[in-house]
Amino acid sequence: MSPRPRPTGIPLLAISLFLLGCGGGDHQPEGPLGTPTLREALFDSILAWTADRAAFSPAKNEALDFDPLQEMATLRDDVVNASSQEELYYALLRLSNARRDRHLSVALVPGGLSLDYEAGLPTWDREAPAAPTVAPVRILPEYGGPEAFYFIADVARAVPLPIPPPTPGDRVVSVNGSPVAEFEAFARAYIRHSSVAGFRWKVAEAMSQNTALFPPAYRGEALILGLEKADGSTVTVSLPWLDANGLQWFNRTEPRYPGFTQEWSTPTYDLFLPDDGRRVVLLRWHRFSASLIEDVDRLTEFAQAQGLLDRAVIFDATRSGGGSLGAYAVQRIQPRPFKTTFGTLQISDIIEDFVAERREAFQNRRVYDGEGPETVDDGTWLMDWLENEVLEDLAQSREVT
Repeated sequence: MSPRPRPTGIPLLAISLFLLGCGGGDHQPEGPLGTPTLREALFDSILAWTADRAAFSPAKNEALDFDPLQEMATLRDDVVNASSQEELYYALLRLSNARRDRHLSVALVPGGLSLDYEAGLPTWDREAPAAPTVAPVRILPEYGGPEAFYFIADVARAVPLPIPPPTPGDRVVSVNGSPVAEFEAFARAYIRHSSVAGFRWKVAEAMSQNTALFPPAYRGEALILGLEKADGSTVTVSLPWLDANGLQWFNRTEPRYPGFTQEWSTPTYDLFLPDDGRRVVLLRWHRFSASLIEDVDRLTEFAQAQGLLDRAVIFDATRSGGGSLGAYAVQRIQPRPFKTTFGTLQISDIIEDFVAERREAFQNRRVYDGEGPETVDDGTWLMDWLENEVLEDLAQSREVT
């Protein structure tokens, strides 16, 4: 366990501190871009903070065959020599993503860097930019064979398409003129990820979006895809960028459960019951959301009233997002006693603030992220650990608790 990073990540928050609030160096900075001297100080600070605060996973680093700090160090010149706000933003994005951690991100902040095109980028305490336009195709990765690839999974209804049109099952062999392998290598620096599987899912998603996730040189007036058809022939198609809200889909990619009927839907899960009375229920899990406790309580009350408590559970989380409160759900959808445990917390200068934040949440009965109890315990166990063991280890200058 490590203290959760704040949504902004370090880089652009640091810009406000170093580039807007500091003088000195070669001359007083003019706007968010600052000066080479300040950008060098910014880079060194980010690297030092990362080394001090980040709880690296040796297993993940070995699996991905990289060293986070070494990867970050190679980007010094990109940050220091940036000649525009746009160049600095994308240099910082690559610097942040070099850590290979899905939970760490770069966000635009008030008074910080601004770009001519910001569609789809995360923000912090400022108005979010417009959503990106999209191509009229949905693309998914295929993991099942000896070689991963990408394919057309769905095509929007009633939109102008080239001849021959893309069809579900077409294999994507190139993106905007680049072979898929080259596009993957390019995209790796701009898509934050912690695993190969997660990266490929995000690559597939990004292929069909006109997003500011990638620098302007990549984006074009249309999406150009090279496709391999079922008969082995190849075609190149040009697909327009369209408003996502106006598109209708065949929903070929949505999961189907033959023999089950949906009982109801919540933000946390959809409940399906069998048509033939089999002693099983199916949950299609969406995410561990703020309404999880309410949604899970509804499920257990329904199961008790309908005599379903001894049924098996199919838990389909293949498309689930993240969130909190997982222990609350696990305690109630399986019969064995279950209790969360704490892991290793890396000690750094952020620990005191982290404990203070947890203390305030506990006093206001918001044990975990303002969402409710993480376990049957009301948070006393967690706070006892933080207030005693963790702070004691901090006082003794230990690296971890």
